[in-house]
Amino acid sequence: MASSRAGDPSRDHLVWKRTSVEGRPALYGVAGEGPPVVFVHGWALGSHSYKRSLKRLVGLGLKVFAPALPGFGGTGDLPAARLSFAGYGDWLDSFLTAVDINEPVVLVGHSFGGGVSIQFAHDHPARVRSLVLLNSVGGSAWLARGGKVRTLADRSLWDWGRGLPGEVLPIPRIARVLPAVMEDALPNAVRNPRGLWRVANLVRGADLTPELQELRRRRLPVVVVWAEDDRIIPRASFDSLCTAIGARGEVVPGTHSWLMADPDAFGTVMMKALGAAKVARALEGEAAGPGEAGAADSDDVDAGEDVASASP
Repeated sequence: MASSRAGDPSRDHLVWKRTSVEGRPALYGVAGEGPPVVFVHGWALGSHSYKRSLKRLVGLGLKVFAPALPGFGGTGDLPAARLSFAGYGDWLDSFLTAVDINEPVVLVGHSFGGGVSIQFAHDHPARVRSLVLLNSVGGSAWLARGGKVRTLADRSLWDWGRGLPGEVLPIPRIARVLPAVMEDALPNAVRNPRGLWRVANLVRGADLTPELQELRRRRLPVVVVWAEDDRIIPRASFDSLCTAIGARGEVVPGTHSWLMADPDAFGTVMMKALGAAKVARALEGEAAGPGEAGAADSDDVDAGEDVASASP
């Protein structure tokens, strides 16, 4: 087990563990000391792909939990009848119980994991202190052109897939992104190709507008981040998500996998977006309340500002 002593260079490394959730095996990474943050990964991936980025959260004084969702990374599949965002959200609730997280968490979701996080925050409000969505699914729109909006349901699987090559090109990006992605994606494809296909079809119809609107009504602190060259989650989807949840969108340089390509930029964005010190104080009971801290943070950055270049 990794030591948490100051000066130990391994203290920010994720330690991989196994538990049982709803009677099925589940794998997860954990590292750090402090208020709990739960990171929910994207489609076809797992927590290994993000390990360099998640170290930056540990460096902010947070305890990071990074579960492999059902059907990914060696975690048992959801039963077919529960293959839905609600089913994944309920599984995440059971995971938090299994690893003894008994206080509200900062929930961070990337891509498909953002959709799971939206549903979880909606269905289990007492579990979530604040929500960070990174290039998340859940917006209702696919394309907005000439005043005409096409819904996510109109988007073909081919169009979803054609953005994937842009995630590793140009060539300099391959060395940063491809090894991280392949560490989880290849084993997942070999181990559970049917599961990947089932979840891909779930993602295609991921219009979570009612859930987003309800989170807005509850005034849950939310930060929404999108990368300007993302070819998987289009700008129209990002804009519709921001509108539904009532959050100012924050635009960063990069593609859909920007947080894996540039972990330092991810750390800077998270520091600015979350106000990690304020969140920590709120979680420890030293601030007036988590709602006030989170709401202030969500208004810090105007839509379109290049937050990745902000100084920590």
